[in-house]
Parts: sequence; structure tokens; C-alpha cells
Amino acid sequence: MTVKKGQTLELKIEKLIFGGRGLAHMNGLAIFVERTAPGDEVRARVFKKKKNHAEARLVELISPSPFRVKPLCSYFGFCGGCTWQCLDYEKQLFFKREHIVESLEHIGRLGDIRVHPVIPSEKILGYRNKMEFSFSDRRWLLPEELSREDIQKDFALGLHVPGTFDKVLDTDACLLMPNMGNKILGDVRDYAGKSNIPPYGLKSHKGFWRFLMLRHSYVHDNWMVNIVTSEEQRPWVQPLADLLHEKYNNIISVVNNVNTRRAGIAVGEWEIPLSGEPFILDKIAGFEFEISANSFFQTNTAGAERLYETVKAYSGLTGKETVVDLYSGTGTIPIFLSDGAREVVGIEILEGAVKNAQKNCRKNRIQNCRFICKDIKEGLKDVTDRPDVMIVDPPRAGVHPDVIKTVRSLSPRRIVYLSCNPATLARDLALLKEDYHVVEIQPVDMFPHTYHIESVARLEKSP
Repeated sequence: MTVKKGQTLELKIEKLIFGGRGLAHMNGLAIFVERTAPGDEVRARVFKKKKNHAEARLVELISPSPFRVKPLCSYFGFCGGCTWQCLDYEKQLFFKREHIVESLEHIGRLGDIRVHPVIPSEKILGYRNKMEFSFSDRRWLLPEELSREDIQKDFALGLHVPGTFDKVLDTDACLLMPNMGNKILGDVRDYAGKSNIPPYGLKSHKGFWRFLMLRHSYVHDNWMVNIVTSEEQRPWVQPLADLLHEKYNNIISVVNNVNTRRAGIAVGEWEIPLSGEPFILDKIAGFEFEISANSFFQTNTAGAERLYETVKAYSGLTGKETVVDLYSGTGTIPIFLSDGAREVVGIEILEGAVKNAQKNCRKNRIQNCRFICKDIKEGLKDVTDRPDVMIVDPPRAGVHPDVIKTVRSLSPRRIVYLSCNPATLARDLALLKEDYHVVEIQPVDMFPHTYHIESVARLEKSP
């Protein structure tokens, strides 16, 4: 039987692949099916056919997998967020570890690596300290809403539906953030929807309201509200800021970021403070960090502490070491390691992040951290002495091969590699294997109900 686009097939899902889709086979052809679990028997319609694989959407669940649980969110299956909410949490952890092991074996050609069981998230709901919601002039309707006449179809505030860049699912509540965030989301929706000021259209590039970003301090339990608009119109946003400030005692910051560009990102070209401070404070292991609207901070605060504890344990610090941290961001890892090292040198290309890192050091009275504001490859040229330990915490794309070469030439006795992408982790460890032995890898779950997984690898210099 030849598989064709538009066909409906009956399939048995064999396993989950990285990216969260189920894998089945038909006459030797790999077929990837969205929103499925190993053990499912399904009907699925093929929407893309390639030479070596096909992609299909779930049409009907004939017989469910024993790993399935009932999703708690009413938007499950429509929202592009927590696609694994239908899986038992223990099984989520099992499959995440499997993705790391399979990537090491198939991409890195690295077998017999000790990959520990995943450290679970302290919370599996309400764990996110940052959420971004999009405004849109095109609301994506749920099946039960299609025939309703009372729904405002030219306004939405919520999350995107997979496969649509311009339509937004009007979201009453997201279970991944603390509940007060949903109350704030409802108030902003009510205000903007009744303002007679149009939401931004991603096709027309007209309109005012663009994004709502909410940040939550895990330790202090207070909030930042960041309203992103297409132009500066303080009279339009100040009343909203005043309403939120008066209603909620623990909203301590309301800011307006202005993004006049077409790029659909919730980062402004400039920022206008509307109420309170232009930042919130949070803590990891007793260290306090100032978090502005556009600064990077791990989105699962409790999970970040487990992650950094693993980094510190794998670094094996005695107080005498020089540590170099690549992609050091706002300084969270250097500060976390500072009490165990002689000196920590962070390299980061973003000037704003480096300034935040320096400020965070002053706030925590850290004096043995310094930062180099350069591209990683150029910044490593300023490291003249051999570091004892090198921390590598790259973006999802991993480390550039030229940077790998420079790291090998510097020859640190130990490397601790943090990864949010098993595929690029495996690729980069393979490039290091001539000089380094991968001793162990500890996965840490920062994102329950998604396929994403963080991991920390400990590499020792080969004799």
C-alpha cells in the first residue's frame, strides 16, 4: 500500500520521538502523528508526504494507550502549549530520558553513557514564572464556538494554535502559571476588548495591542505586567496600569514596551514605566536577582535551583578553581558558583545582559566574578590561562564548531555542558569525544507536560 497525502490510515503508535510526536510505520515508511502516545491505536490523516516519512494528524483514537490520563486543560489539543498533558507524568519523565539516550546513540554515536533518571519538577502545574500572550484581530474558534453569534471574532488574547501565525486562541486560563496570572489576564482582556482600540493584526500589521507578558516572583509572590503595544500612547495604557495597581497589592511593576516593528516578538524598542518599579526580584539558593521585562531568567525558578545545584556538583569546586562560563547571560550561573571558585569569568555577547550580570553581582556582594562582553569565539581569546572548569550553556542551536575547537585548545580539565536540546547536545559531545570522556548526564525537568528537557553533562579530560 502506497501512502498518499490526504489518506486516512489505521496505525499503532510505537514510541515518542523528540518533538513530542508519536511514531508509527506503514509498509516500512515512518509516519509521525501529532497528539499521540505509545500504545495508541489511531486513525490519522496524512497531511505531508516525503520520500522517507509522512506526517499525519489524529482523527480518531480507536484504542487508547495505558499511559494516557485525562488532560486537565479544556484547550488541550487546540493550544500549542503542553502537548504531553495527556501522558502520565512519570511516563513523561521516562520518555524525556529516552530522547536523550537515543540522541546520544544515533546522533553522537555515543553508547554506554550513564544517563540518570530525570529529576522531576517540584510542581507540574503553576510552575512558570513567565508567560506571553498574544493579541489578535482574528480569533481561532473552538468547535463548540463555530455556530455562536455572541462571540467577538475580531478580538482575542491568548495563545497561538499550531500551524496558524495570525490566529489566536482566546485563553481564559493557562494552568502552567499561578492562578493569579489568569485573573490578571482576564482583567487585561476585559479592558482592551472594551477600549475601542484595535488589537494588532499579524497580517495587516495594523492595530495597537500586541502582547501581554506576565512575570511572577516565585520567592516574593509578586508580579510584573508588561503591556506590549505598536506605538507609544500612554493615555491608552495608563488607565489599565492604574486599574491593575489598585486592584492587586502584589502587582509591583507595570511597564509598557513599544514595538513598532513588524517582527512578532514581545520585546520593545523602548520601555515606559507605568506603575511601581521597572523590575521584580526573585531568588535562587539565597542569591537575589533583578528581573526586568526583557531580561532572561529561567522560567521554572524551583527547577532552576535543581539545575544549578547539579552544575555546581559536577563542577567539583574546592575554592581554588578558575571557572569560565560561556553564554553567561545575566550571571545566574557565575553567581551561583562564586562561593566555590577562586574566580568565575563569564562571556556573553549581549551588552544588556552583561550589565544585568554586573548589577546582580553588586546586589549579592559578589566580588570574584567578571564578565567579557564579546562574541564567544572572540571572548575566548581573552582567556589566556587554562581554566580549571568550563561551563557551556548554549542556546538550542548548540555550540559553533569553531568555539568547540577553541575550547579544546584551552583544554580545561573539566567541562560542564548544559543543554535544552538533546540533538545538539549529542552533536557537540561527539565533537569533544577525542579529548573528553562523558562521565554522566543528569536530566532535569523544567517543563512538565511538554517534550522539552534540560540536561547537565559532566566531561573529564581524557588522560
